[in-house]
Amino acid sequence: MAVPTYDKFIEPVLRFLATRPDGAPAREAHEAAARALGVSDADRQERLPSGAQPVYKNRAGWAHDRLKRAGLSSSPRRGFWQLTDEGIQFATKHPSPLPARDVERLAVGYMDVRLRPASNGESLASPALVQALAVPSAITSPDDRLGEALAELRSSVAAELLDALSTVSPSFFEAIVLDLLHRMGYGASRADLQRVGGAGDGGIDGVISLDKLGLEKVYVQAKRWQGTVGRPEVQGFYGALAGQRSTKGVFITTSGYTAQAIEFAKSIERVVLVDGPRLAELMIEHDVGVSARTVKIPKIDSDYFDEESN
Repeated sequence: MAVPTYDKFIEPVLRFLATRPDGAPAREAHEAAARALGVSDADRQERLPSGAQPVYKNRAGWAHDRLKRAGLSSSPRRGFWQLTDEGIQFATKHPSPLPARDVERLAVGYMDVRLRPASNGESLASPALVQALAVPSAITSPDDRLGEALAELRSSVAAELLDALSTVSPSFFEAIVLDLLHRMGYGASRADLQRVGGAGDGGIDGVISLDKLGLEKVYVQAKRWQGTVGRPEVQGFYGALAGQRSTKGVFITTSGYTAQAIEFAKSIERVVLVDGPRLAELMIEHDVGVSARTVKIPKIDSDYFDEESN
């Protein structure tokens, strides 16, 4: 038999995680789901066209993505899956087998779930990343479906990035932010971006020298906030900039900002705000913490078949 489609993996992954309320490594969930679906050893050798991953693991991963979007599961750390309280309740209230309509709802009903800034926050990511993903229809062209698939892949990777960022140490997070800013073109070399965070940092976690002599600098605050960042925190950073006699600052968080914080930053024009979704988008765009694979898409070369031009 061929490896089942990803929607068939949703219930096996859900049921396995329900038996492990403290969570389990993703690889164990992959294998448990494959066993439950009767995927043979031979079929488990089938790989994606890119060769990057076995098909069954890829489809189990997308099944878990759907459970995450539905709020039923989470990735508390990289390569580790765990049902949320809502997921445990769902598994208890819905005995096996799940009706086809419930599986379909989990498979496609939450594809428009956006990357979440903290509650009450306003997303600063571009509309292209957080827009609702349309469910493919019979009249959607292959090029449109390809665009939808790429948007969904970016959205999924962005969510994984935020999960990964939430588990790193504060010092490593600050280093990641400086790596990103360097990839974006700030500083002539990586040595021009220095981490200065620590006790008594005055709200400054990093400093970027825009010129070789360090006459022009940008100051950075990078925090893994759990809640929404409000105006007082942004004002505090603004005050730290004044103490450095600086006119440029970047405030980066893995969560989000209140409307008041965003309005204050706009009013002073000295502080740029970057929230979690925007941070993930920039990391994808500049290949920080992510890798990309090339997909060969054939297209007819009409010039080749133009006899008059040959």
